[in-house]
Amino acid sequence: MTELTDAQLDKYARHIVLRDIGGAGQKKLLDAHVLIIGAGGIGCPAIQYLSAAGTGTLTIVDDDVISLSNLQRQILFTGDDVGQAKVEVAANVARKINPDIVVNKINQRLTAQHLSDHGAAFLDGVDVIIDGSDNYQTRLLVSDISVRHQIPLVSAAIGQFQGQLGTFRGWEADKPCYRCFVGDALDPDDCDNCSEVGVLGAMVGLMGSFAAMEAIRVIAGFGDDTAGKLQLFDGLKPSMRSLNLPKDPACSSCGT
Repeated sequence: MTELTDAQLDKYARHIVLRDIGGAGQKKLLDAHVLIIGAGGIGCPAIQYLSAAGTGTLTIVDDDVISLSNLQRQILFTGDDVGQAKVEVAANVARKINPDIVVNKINQRLTAQHLSDHGAAFLDGVDVIIDGSDNYQTRLLVSDISVRHQIPLVSAAIGQFQGQLGTFRGWEADKPCYRCFVGDALDPDDCDNCSEVGVLGAMVGLMGSFAAMEAIRVIAGFGDDTAGKLQLFDGLKPSMRSLNLPKDPACSSCGT
């Protein structure tokens, strides 16, 4: 386990003094590897906070380029970045936030071939996956990758003024996977498009920060185990509630 230097003891002091994280938890963060699917509205704040927290390695996957309409909610980017690859800019910003971390960038879209052992080579050493993608096809693929390779998944989604987040360990006998929650999604493109229905930028920031917190929970082990629970946030009220998700015995990914 990584030993903390004097500079790191100072840099991460506010984590270290937390009884439920402490020096041991911070060392786990420094040794951790988080895979982030999507450098958009959810991915941006997650990248920002995980970088600042001292997460040892971040791997960012996205094949999109920055557009002007992204700037309302994707807080790592500025007008000067329009037209550039999201992974390139996000990786550069992450390194500026924390020069001590390693940032890998994968400028491609996940496909079914990433389910194979050869295609999933980028999963080596990954401790937790954050999925901030915007379509069911990718979300279900990420869920299947999580189950196959037994990597905890933090999945976050938003729409208009609402957000939802869940942590999944579907390979465990009593825990559901994301596919247990949504089924097989007969129309993989059936997701709300924020260009059509709109989205509150601050809500995206809230859920991305929430996803970063849940990833840190998985790594450092603080607080309650939230696997199998769905957190629902309604920004109009505002209110938050938690649901226990059942495991589907007939699930095509993790069922018996």
